[in-house]
Amino acid sequence: MNGNAKHEPMDDDGARWDVHVEVRVSHRSGVRHDVIRSAVEAFILKHHEFINIPNTFEDWGSDPVLGDDVELIHITESASPTSELPIGAANLVIHVYQPTDTPIDEQFASGGDDDEEAAVVATVCELPSRVWEGLWDTLIYDDDIKPRLLDYIYATLVFSDANVDSNIVSWNRVVLLHGPPGTGKTSLARALAQKLAIRLQHRYSAGARLLELNAHSLFSRWFSESGKLVQRAFSGVMEMADDPDVFVVLLIDEVESLTAARAGAMSGTEPSDALRVSFAPLLAYIRVPECRIPQVVNALLTQLDKLKLKRNVLIISTSNLPDAIDSAYVDRADIVQYIGPPSRNAIYYILRSCVTELVRVGIIRPIETVPAKEASNNAHRREVLEPLRGSDAEELRVAKVSVRLLDLASKCIGKSGRSLRRLPVLAFARHMGGGVGRGPSDIGVWLGAMERAIDEDSVGRQTVHVDRA
Repeated sequence: MNGNAKHEPMDDDGARWDVHVEVRVSHRSGVRHDVIRSAVEAFILKHHEFINIPNTFEDWGSDPVLGDDVELIHITESASPTSELPIGAANLVIHVYQPTDTPIDEQFASGGDDDEEAAVVATVCELPSRVWEGLWDTLIYDDDIKPRLLDYIYATLVFSDANVDSNIVSWNRVVLLHGPPGTGKTSLARALAQKLAIRLQHRYSAGARLLELNAHSLFSRWFSESGKLVQRAFSGVMEMADDPDVFVVLLIDEVESLTAARAGAMSGTEPSDALRVSFAPLLAYIRVPECRIPQVVNALLTQLDKLKLKRNVLIISTSNLPDAIDSAYVDRADIVQYIGPPSRNAIYYILRSCVTELVRVGIIRPIETVPAKEASNNAHRREVLEPLRGSDAEELRVAKVSVRLLDLASKCIGKSGRSLRRLPVLAFARHMGGGVGRGPSDIGVWLGAMERAIDEDSVGRQTVHVDRA
């Protein structure tokens, strides 16, 4: 079941490794997925002696089956110890999917008797969705967070399929992602849901759904309504999960809004400053003697215990303030994963991906960059530290650009992934003219603009901290 599992050797020459291939099909296509799967396998075996991991193929256009129906053939990952694998050592695991354009559906619930007070308590997105296409690949972490989450899901499927007695070996299918704001927790949850919808569609013929719960909306200003809203929201999840052919991912963002520690609420102790700033509406309840916070937490835990019986449900929760989460909820999480700010190498990869994208769309003139390790090795070469010149040989120019990009990454340490991906827009707007219809800029101009934008962003954020102090 685990897509990263190593296969037994075919013969004395070596082992075969699973290589995952994701094939996106046009929404206009009516060709059966098994036909496309066979055609993709035949195409790869015929035209490629080696497979680079990861990689995207672009040469299937002339294929009579694939030409008009396939939009993307993406080699995603493998547990192979090398990034270049002979085709004879690859076991192609091909996932064909057709993303939907169905809009995200908002579900409302009202509090009290006034329908105008209706609030969005959840959104439902059919998966796989074009909205989340490519999101998984943009999330960069230094460790193996993403494959570890996938392996966890595969493990729960293996145990469920084997009918392991959950009274003896227990799992809840609950994941808690915590860390500072802007580190990609919610994006990772959505990307994981999208990835699972692609990987597990052979098990769930009716597709997958991502239901995002609005934790703040569940705290009705009518205290007695909050527990009922939790039950009502989860009843929608249970209704979806009653269909065994549907895979349901429930995302509870900022779960601390729902699970603020019951002990503090019941004792009437003063909340922390962090909670006071972030959750003012919630804290209004905490100061009230007849506070209903414990009721809401109990309702949530009860619903989680019911969902544990559903094999086709995964619960992913996120938190910026893990200390505020009720311990009973944390104890129910199978995985508690910290998501921190990106390291220098991860920042370099993010900035490098920005360069690649801006080259692709014609904002920056074509330029290659090298991986972070190679850029770090080049940083000790004297000629690489000199300014960029038009007369530089291509190899030297690539080395210089990569080292400058690494320097920018060092200046960005401490910034969130969210803020990093905004910097190219700010650099263009403030220091590259920002005009519509202008031609592509030289990479040196862009690097200079980025350096100034980074400095300005850092000064602006320091000002915010000073004002708070």
